[in-house]
Amino acid sequence: MYPEFDLSAAAAALADTVAAIGDDQIDSRTPADLPVRAILGHVGGLAEAFRAAATKDAVGNSAAPEFDSGATLAPDWRTRIPAQLKALAEAWQDPEAWEGETEAGGVAMPAVVTARVALDELVIHAWDLARATGRAVEVADSDLEVLLRFLRDTPPEGTPGLFGPVVPVGPGAPPLHRVLGLTGRDPFWIPKAR
Repeated sequence: MYPEFDLSAAAAALADTVAAIGDDQIDSRTPADLPVRAILGHVGGLAEAFRAAATKDAVGNSAAPEFDSGATLAPDWRTRIPAQLKALAEAWQDPEAWEGETEAGGVAMPAVVTARVALDELVIHAWDLARATGRAVEVADSDLEVLLRFLRDTPPEGTPGLFGPVVPVGPGAPPLHRVLGLTGRDPFWIPKAR
């Protein structure tokens, strides 16, 4: 039964996006209305948090995530964050990662739900960073199917602390646009001219 899905493609897409960001882009605004540097700092933190959730090291030790708009990035962030993302995906390859309860971001939940949250974080932040830096990101159809099932009951007002209000995109919209809308992202967001 488990693993229910593979996080590798989503983690690799986010890692590739991170590695391609230029120094001149780290203060660019993202669709989350935060600078790229804040999303990068968050991605490094979430990669470790969800890796520790897979191994159950996080149980009783996790804390709610923070976004620091003025975050100072480690000099090796272009290699460190992709390595952390790879470790996250590898940790969820272990069938035991999917069993029982675990914890991430200060929230205890079934491990299988935690994995779905991790997938959502990987896909949405890859899109945030790609959109902010003029790149495209590929998302596997199977990952979008998982996320659409996971997000389908998102209330119109969103989920406080996780997602903003749902952005209506219409039933005929592409799956990625529907996922983005359910997480409070406007699929047609473009960076504002400086």
